[in-house]
Amino acid sequence: MFVIGELINGMYKGVAAALERRDASFIVGLARQQAAAGADALDINCGPFSKDPAQDVRWLIEAIQKEVSLPLCLDSTKQAVIEAGLAVCKNKAIINSTTADEEKLKVYFELAKKKGADVIALTVDKRGVPQDKERRLELAARIIETAAAQDLEAGRLFLDPVLMPINVAQAQLFVILEVIKDLKLLAPEARTVVGLSNISQGTRDRRWINRAFLLMAQVAGLDAAILDPLDAELMKTMAAGELVLNRNIYCDAYLEAYLKTKK
Repeated sequence: MFVIGELINGMYKGVAAALERRDASFIVGLARQQAAAGADALDINCGPFSKDPAQDVRWLIEAIQKEVSLPLCLDSTKQAVIEAGLAVCKNKAIINSTTADEEKLKVYFELAKKKGADVIALTVDKRGVPQDKERRLELAARIIETAAAQDLEAGRLFLDPVLMPINVAQAQLFVILEVIKDLKLLAPEARTVVGLSNISQGTRDRRWINRAFLLMAQVAGLDAAILDPLDAELMKTMAAGELVLNRNIYCDAYLEAYLKTKK
């Protein structure tokens, strides 16, 4: 499982405060902790309260990449912020994200080609989040076709079926598991990804919901997740899932071995 650490996000009070006072040691420390816990990449989001997100994302990237060599996932809904981040990013980059609207796909895929970046593409468009499997797959097919038309390899795509909170869209979650399965048939080379914490927003006992869904999604064929790698029990659950699915060879120290394979 490809783990994208979610914690460098201005929505968190500690990150927002560090960003405002330009406390690089706090940000770098958080990046190192996630890397040590098994993250394969780091999501970078300056948050909704940033007064100058383009400048803030540049500062975050420059601070982190001096000390940590993991790929950086540039997380913003604004094209100008993504472009600002890509301009200073020396590590491998992942653009997070584009919708399935063709005009946005063309712009972000061109950026990805120029910068050698991967792209997270959401199965949503101007009509909003689909309510059924068929519409999600239709949008995924559009994403794949547009990438092919622009000579962007499918292996550089992360397809996101868009997790909704269980307390407002419980019936959709089984649908999303089915979508993950079908996406592997539709585009075997493309990777699937979810923002895991979305499923438990606004709920109690969030970690249990996250862990249960992650295991089910692993069985469905999920390749990647944006999650909290400092949730040690979540990471252990994921490692055990990979073992049961025969993706890793058993040994008595399989938890430690799983983390070592990520370093």
